[in-house]
Parts: sequence; C-alpha cells; structure tokens
Amino acid sequence: MIDILNLTRAELTDFIVKDLGEKPFRANQIWQWLWQRGAENFEEMTNVAKDLRAKLAERAVICLPQIAAEAKSADGTVKLLLRLADGELIETVLIPSESRGGETRMTQCLSCQVGCAMGCTFCSTGSMGFTRNMTQAEILGQVLIGRKYLGDTIKREILRNLVFMGMGEPLMNYTEVMRSLETLNSEQGLGFSRRRITVSTCGIEQGLLELGSSDLAFLAISLHAADQKLREQIMPAAARWPLEDLLATLDKYPLAAREHLTFEYLLLGGLNDTPAQAAKLASISNKLNAKVNLIAYNPAEGSPYRAPSEAEILAFEQELWRRGVTAILRKSKGQDIKAACGQLKAASK
Repeated sequence: MIDILNLTRAELTDFIVKDLGEKPFRANQIWQWLWQRGAENFEEMTNVAKDLRAKLAERAVICLPQIAAEAKSADGTVKLLLRLADGELIETVLIPSESRGGETRMTQCLSCQVGCAMGCTFCSTGSMGFTRNMTQAEILGQVLIGRKYLGDTIKREILRNLVFMGMGEPLMNYTEVMRSLETLNSEQGLGFSRRRITVSTCGIEQGLLELGSSDLAFLAISLHAADQKLREQIMPAAARWPLEDLLATLDKYPLAAREHLTFEYLLLGGLNDTPAQAAKLASISNKLNAKVNLIAYNPAEGSPYRAPSEAEILAFEQELWRRGVTAILRKSKGQDIKAACGQLKAASK
C-alpha cells in the first residue's frame, strides 16, 4: 500500500494517471483534499468519483500520526507527543504569538528525525541518540495534526509559521526535508511561502548551499559558540564540520536583496556568554552580515549547564549591539512542559 501523504505533487500525478489510469485533474482534486481540507480517508473526498475512491482505498492509505499525549503550558504553548505508524514517538510544539489586531497566531516547531545523532550536550533530544529519519508524510503529518488540533482552516488560518527546530538535524535528512518543503510551498496544497518557513541546522555542509538555491525556506544556523574549541565542547559534531569551513560555506550562501543570515545562539551561563565570546560572535556576524537570535538556556535534568542570569544576558546582548550587530533575545515559551528549545525528548510521562 502506498502512503499517499508521502507523494510529492508530481509523484501523485504519476500515480493517478499512470497507475490508476485517471485524468490529471483528479490529482489536483486529491491533492487539495489531502493538504488543504485535511481529509483522513478517501470517502471524505466527495467530488472525486466513487470508482476512483474505491481504487484509491485498494492501493493507498492516508497515514497520519496519532496524538499519544498532550501538554499545555501556562503561556499557551502546546506540546503534542505523536505516535508514528511503526510505534516510534516524536514531539511537535505549537507556540502562540499575537498578530496585528490582537488575534493569536501560532508557530509550529517540527521534528524531522526520531532522535538525533548530533549529540549536542545542552539538548535533551541529543541524549536520546538517533533512531531513524522521518518521511515527508511523517514530517508534514505534524502540520496536518497541528492544524486539526487548532481548528485551522483555509478560511480561518491560525497556523502561520513553521520552524524545523524540533527533534533531529534537518540536513541529515536532506531528501525528505526538501520533499516536505516543496509540498509546503505548493499553492494548491498547504500554501506556506518561504518567508513563513525556517530550517535550522547546526552547520551541516552537505546540502546547505542547495537549500539556499532552492528558495524554499529561510535558514537559521545554530552557532552557540564563536570559536572552534568551545563549539566542539558543547556541540561534538562540530569536530566533523569545523567552524572555519562552515563560515566559508555561509559566505557563499545565496541571499535575496536585504536578506540576512540568522545565527541562533544559546546562552549557557558562565560558558559562552562572556564578553570575549560576544566580541568573536560580533566579528563573525559583521563579516557575514548576519543577525543573532539569543536564547537563554532552558535547564534540563542532569545537565552540566546553568541558565544565564539576567545581568549576563543583558551584558552579552549590549556588547553585540555596541559592536553593530542586530541581536534579539528570543522569549522562550513552554518551559513548564519541557517544550522549549533543547527540551524535546519524546517522553511519554
């Protein structure tokens, strides 16, 4: 059986036309039912001929993740524990923000791997180890489940932005992430423009420039240290992709006019939040014309790190400003339900 959510737009057309002997417009109908209307079975596709619905039921399935548990934060953040078809568990997070007019809009943090092989020492997901890559159907199934949970429809759009900042390293699952981005950008499908999608990477060179050339999403680089030695200490994978090589690649990253690179920088109290690190980060950022998103560390059980004090955060931020860097402290949400940056672990309790 074919998991129909795992087909790209072109693959779906081939399946409908070549395998099922139908006209191409039928693929358009089915595509819209899947991605715009969130159909969970073929019988819901009421404008599709009954005989085609029967053929689809014989040859394909619509396989969505199942909500195994949910947690709600006092700040409105929601963490969903999702069970995939093979029983593996992953987490996705719905994060609220106010838009113009005071109406709440949501950003969804997506996972792309079951576990993660990067082993970042500050990250709960990294402590899980790596199990497997997720498919397009599993990645985008999170969006379909998120929209359904929120009551999001074409006429009532609540889910506004997507960030690939959940479990896993996107560029280590490059093929399925890129397939997912193409489907997300489909105007007849989910209809997310590149300006509403951010892919975060810890600096995997393979696929980095290709992502930029695709024009399918914005890029955020998880830097977290401004020199190779410290970066290796807190991000062991950095030993395989040295900072010097990463920065040289980023210097060639294709950007549109007035666009900037974005560095994500997790402040670990007393470690990477020193004036010396701020000076090095400013030098890197100015050279690449990058802006910096600062994130205060969210303590995890058994972690060797501490959260920075407000004074340490302010001093680091002001040092970047003094050196001409655009730096913004990103407010962390969902800490009370372990849904903030670095806290995802697919825990069932």
